[in-house]
Amino acid sequence: MTAPVSKSGRSDKVISLGCRLNISESEQIEAMLAAEDNVVVINSCAVTLEAVRQTRQAIRKTRKLRPEARLLVTGCAADIERDQLGAMPEVDGLIANTAKLDPRAWNVPLDVPPHVPARTRAFIAVQNGCDHACTFCVIPQGRGASRSMPIARVLKQVETHLEQGAPEIVLTGVDVTSWGHDLPDTPPLGSLVAAILRVFPELQRLRMSSLDGIEIDPLLEELFISEERLMPHLHLSLQHGHDLVLKRMKRRHLRGDAVQLVTRLKAARPEIAIGADLIAGFPTEDDAMHAANLSVIEELSIVHGHIFPYSPRPNTPAARMPQVDRPIIKRRAAQLRQAVAAQRDSWLAAHIGKPLSVLAERDGTGYAPNFARVQLPAELSGGTIATITPTGLDKGLLQ
Repeated sequence: MTAPVSKSGRSDKVISLGCRLNISESEQIEAMLAAEDNVVVINSCAVTLEAVRQTRQAIRKTRKLRPEARLLVTGCAADIERDQLGAMPEVDGLIANTAKLDPRAWNVPLDVPPHVPARTRAFIAVQNGCDHACTFCVIPQGRGASRSMPIARVLKQVETHLEQGAPEIVLTGVDVTSWGHDLPDTPPLGSLVAAILRVFPELQRLRMSSLDGIEIDPLLEELFISEERLMPHLHLSLQHGHDLVLKRMKRRHLRGDAVQLVTRLKAARPEIAIGADLIAGFPTEDDAMHAANLSVIEELSIVHGHIFPYSPRPNTPAARMPQVDRPIIKRRAAQLRQAVAAQRDSWLAAHIGKPLSVLAERDGTGYAPNFARVQLPAELSGGTIATITPTGLDKGLLQ
């Protein structure tokens, strides 16, 4: 399951819901439609029932705000919930998720110039799709098989973003650690990361999005330990802390695999911050299994947590398993969020009085290398990297 962004990415032309990969793709869609004056696109998400609800809500809201526009929907929900979304009176058309980066799907010229957004962190989708079959996940239905961007194309995109002044590059995808499996000689993800760092010594910060810990290759692990420009921020596609649940999810790791990985990394680079996706209330989850899910938060010191209340998705094996009652799922999700918040507050408090190298965003906040969020002085402009020494903590934000 791909971790969601904290809020929807929005522009005048494209409304992006869901993951960081969608944000990256939305920027390309916006570039293709730059000459279209009366089109608005919803780049949708279908990872959970809540994501589908938010997609429907965005469609209705956009139609009210733009009654005259041609409203098109793409993204995972446009495939997985095609009949339902297509029946909405607000929707003028659907664009298949696998076709949304093809100019022909939008009836625009093939030679659209590349678009580099004015953002401090540049997202590059180095991989798309997924070859795995996790029992809860609907994403392969909307994204298709895993496809990797060749190294030469990735390097070209990095070069373009650096020329435009982006101080940080984020590598993203549906299943990023499967990058290279479909390329000649099946290079590991670590070789791509090493190539970026070698070719672009001027690159200040390289960040990885969500990774499948069991597929982190030895070179990538070594780079996390030894390369200062690779940010000390590892977000694991963990999903659960109990081995039987992980097996029923058809994950490829056990709890101990994640513990061993994090132990090795923190022993060599203590400042690494751990994030994780966790699902509450997976079918058959009992109290003991939930307790294991709670305890893994403390054992791994998870400070960046994405908590997903389980919801059955169409045509997935988990939807046919014995379900947990919705009120129990809601309560367990709240307990997981509270556990992450406690870990996060303690972790953030330990940063008070210590200098941090912070990349300023355009909303008056910024991010340290470990993704701690910091309130910044008003005079700092977006894209600036400055040394900030926090003096306090307020509502999850270092001050």
